[in-house]
Amino acid sequence: MSTPGPSEGSRTPAAGWSAAQARVLTAALELFATHGVSGTSLQMIASAIGVTKAAVYHQFRTKEEIVLAVAELGLAELVEAVEAAEAEPRRDRARDVLLAKVVDTAVRRRRETSVLRSDPVMVRFLGSHPPFQHLIERIYRLLIGEVAPEQETRVRVAMLSAALGGGVSHPLVAGIDDETLTALLLQVTRGILGVEAAGAAAAEAADDVDGQETSATLY
Repeated sequence: MSTPGPSEGSRTPAAGWSAAQARVLTAALELFATHGVSGTSLQMIASAIGVTKAAVYHQFRTKEEIVLAVAELGLAELVEAVEAAEAEPRRDRARDVLLAKVVDTAVRRRRETSVLRSDPVMVRFLGSHPPFQHLIERIYRLLIGEVAPEQETRVRVAMLSAALGGGVSHPLVAGIDDETLTALLLQVTRGILGVEAAGAAAAEAADDVDGQETSATLY
């Protein structure tokens, strides 16, 4: 699959995709989730929103362009999470911000997460999409630092990725509400990386200091 670009003039700087394009992408995402990317045709997308296939072609030149747009929509919040984490001066705080935002996004957008992570066509496409690869490199730097990690750390990051993908799309969690699932996944992902929330660590350190001062007062 080639890497297409958006149609000339198809975006506006402030609003992103137009309302007509957003309808196409919403329908495409639903169909991708149900039938897979390869099992979804432009005619199916057109029928889902009650327009002709020519009308869909007016918004996007090819199906590949729609796939790219769906991927961009799914990755937009991930980009924001990475940028927010990179703005943090402390590495532990940056890692905590990234984990919290990534887990929250994955849970709130379960269907998009499932499509992006499990559909074979989407996986192959993202695997050869340079912006996505660069984003993944930024995420790894935030999680494991600039120095090449030891094998155990690599395994932990790989398990984290698998846990997030399976943790939001598995049938066993389908009945769990978003708030509960977010809290549980955040706990699990921190455990996989062997870290705790930066705020919790700071609070524990403060408690230790208070305890030492109390001991000094008593004795």
